Amino acid sequence: MKKIGIGYEDYKRFIDEDMYYVDKTILIKDIVEKGGEVTLFTRPRRFGKTLALSMLKTFFELEYDYEGNVIDKKRYFEGKKIMNAPDKILSMMGQYPVIKLSLKSAKQSDFVTAFMKLRDEIILEYRRHSYLWTKEILPEDDREELLLLSKAIKDKDLRDGDNLLLEIGRYSTALKILSEGLKKYHNKNVIILLDEYDVPLENAYYRGFYQEMVDFIRSLFESALKTNDALEFGVVTGCLRISKESIFTGLNHLQISSIYNNGYEEAFGFTEEETEKMLIDYGMEDRIPEAKKWYNGYLFGGTEIYNPWSIIKYVSSIAINHMKYPQAYWANTSSNQIIKDMVWRADTEMKRELDVLIQGGTIEKKIHEDITYDDIHESEDNLWNFLFFTGYMKKVSEKKDDRDIYLIMKIPNEEIASIYENQITSWFEKQVKNTDRGVLNKAVLEGDTKTIENYVSDLLEKSISVFDSNESFYHGFFLSLLYDIPNYVPKSNREEGDGRPDIVLYPDRPRDPAIIFEIKIRKKFNEMEDGLLEAYKQIRDKKYEEGVLEDGYMGVKSYGICFCKKSCIVGKCE
Repeated sequence: MKKIGIGYEDYKRFIDEDMYYVDKTILIKDIVEKGGEVTLFTRPRRFGKTLALSMLKTFFELEYDYEGNVIDKKRYFEGKKIMNAPDKILSMMGQYPVIKLSLKSAKQSDFVTAFMKLRDEIILEYRRHSYLWTKEILPEDDREELLLLSKAIKDKDLRDGDNLLLEIGRYSTALKILSEGLKKYHNKNVIILLDEYDVPLENAYYRGFYQEMVDFIRSLFESALKTNDALEFGVVTGCLRISKESIFTGLNHLQISSIYNNGYEEAFGFTEEETEKMLIDYGMEDRIPEAKKWYNGYLFGGTEIYNPWSIIKYVSSIAINHMKYPQAYWANTSSNQIIKDMVWRADTEMKRELDVLIQGGTIEKKIHEDITYDDIHESEDNLWNFLFFTGYMKKVSEKKDDRDIYLIMKIPNEEIASIYENQITSWFEKQVKNTDRGVLNKAVLEGDTKTIENYVSDLLEKSISVFDSNESFYHGFFLSLLYDIPNYVPKSNREEGDGRPDIVLYPDRPRDPAIIFEIKIRKKFNEMEDGLLEAYKQIRDKKYEEGVLEDGYMGVKSYGICFCKKSCIVGKCE
């Protein structure tokens, strides 16, 4: 079996090292035939954008070997779909100077440091084209300008305000200057590929220097993509379309392909056919239903798409250990900060909507793509749109109401549901931790079942439903409430009598009674009393109290507790 290229983003390495590659080369043809002068692709993180740009660079770039001979690119595309394209497309192979810049490493804590990182990436691209000033073909003034931009002033000097402004000004037009030099040298227009353009903007938003970063990225893009006669075409990738007024000012020739717009549906992510073929190739045909449940669910245009990062991680893991269970691999590819923010800021209506979603339901929201990070939290619509375009929601259907379009959305799959659940659980645990439990402690010790009921139900009412029918959730939740009861130690599922009671509070002082809790759940409110009766019966039949007394404790009292959704009832076992 071929090696699975986890984390590899260089197309040439896939070919040179004969790694497993899901053929996306038809994107080359589509961009030439359907693309704009500048095409923006917005897709969720880890959906193959960087590898796609590397593939485009490999196809189009005019490259030379160490002896000065033009490199034949055909070997990188033998047997690939693009080789069936018309001669007009194939004649473009290896014919253009290419500038490729990734912005995804600009995740620093302040603007100056983040800018320096972007500047260093630009300098590396300059040095990749160092022949422009080392060979005496361009005019001397051009060569000197290019050489100057291939060097940076010392980082410590950037802390001076004047030097910083000067450096920002120099590099805000650096891509245009480089493309002009390449055009003069090769006598051909330049292809510009910009990857993950919105990463520095997202980072700047959360770090507090959003506007400074917006200003620099806007200047960089305007000079390279708008007022640039040396441009053949440009391709920009990102997770989110930042509104025209913010970044793409004046780029009227910009063509946008998002997960909502039709076109290029199969270029990013894996189709069902591609996913099933990969699973079969690695002897995992029995896992196809499981993979579909966990990693399918995206709808790009009208095409069902699987999360490619999760699929390759899943296949790689299962190929090594066939008994391994699926995991939320995508959860660790980014901060998921927006989910955390949403859960922690959720008002009553948003909690209700999250309840609906977690339980597999749908919500309806107005769709629009013009979003900036700065206004994500301005309205619920902005937030839900952000979640949709970044892969945390999927379209089920849509409808038009006058001038507005509404999407019916749901959580795409088990993987994304687990991300929501983890954040919700984390939020809920903090809510529990920050609650004054003195009232509950007193009620437990005094046998005040009504107060226990009210306290626990009030706390659940503030929460977002996660596991309405999962006993382990309620068990863990209730157990966490009992750790602060003075002079008692809670133990879970410890053997007593002929079984294992759910929770027992063991006293530090021998004359204090041990306290048993047996937990039941019901899906309907009118069945909760039956749940209590079942708890009482289990306590008696399994002789839990006898077991505790045999351990040497001088007294014991028992409670049944039954949960249903966000309510509970408590009773004494007499």
